[in-house]
Amino acid sequence: MAELTDPDVRLLRIFNDWGNGLDGWAASVVTFLGEYGLAGALVLMVPLLWLMVRRRPDAPQAVAMVAWAPLAAAVAYGFNQPISGLVARPRPFLDHDDIVPMLEGKGGWSFVSDHSSAAMAIAVGLLLVHRKLGLVAVAIALLQGVLRLTLGVHYPSDVVGGIALATAVTLLLMPLAVWALAPLVRWCGETRGLSWIAPGPPVGAERGEDPAGPRRRPVEKGLAA
Repeated sequence: MAELTDPDVRLLRIFNDWGNGLDGWAASVVTFLGEYGLAGALVLMVPLLWLMVRRRPDAPQAVAMVAWAPLAAAVAYGFNQPISGLVARPRPFLDHDDIVPMLEGKGGWSFVSDHSSAAMAIAVGLLLVHRKLGLVAVAIALLQGVLRLTLGVHYPSDVVGGIALATAVTLLLMPLAVWALAPLVRWCGETRGLSWIAPGPPVGAERGEDPAGPRRRPVEKGLAA
């Protein structure tokens, strides 16, 4: 009876039933996005944002913060592993016969969701650097969590736990990460052959000058001396 009133299980059933009711091609799309596609999109947003900020006046700090986003995902994953082993929560389809996984051969513990954790770590890291792109990343990370429920491989609390852990790791360790990474990025920006990593604004741009230099007025011909 407790299982019937457990909101964690009831919410999972709603999404999983919807996923298993999809047609073949739609189910394949949802499965791909939930397992690989959305995670890949977030990874691709990292170099995209790097290209957007590497010429900012604060390029060393901005590029360092962009670099922290994927590193935060790795750190969050490292925290996940002992927590997963300590909680030792089986996958939902192992405890509930009516939960049908849309992925074959999914092993490991259920709590916390590694996909949700890594996705939100990257998203929060990007949000700290660029609001608009970061909000898109957060939306993708949240959708990632929803699709993990749809695939039947995690409980809602697994997803929430992953999101909370990733957010805490990214925000709390960000100052330390930038403190460590910014000098390295600054050194790269000042080193021949590596300056493309964080070149900063074009020469003269900070003073409002035309980076191409002053333009000469065309010489008018045919005028009397």
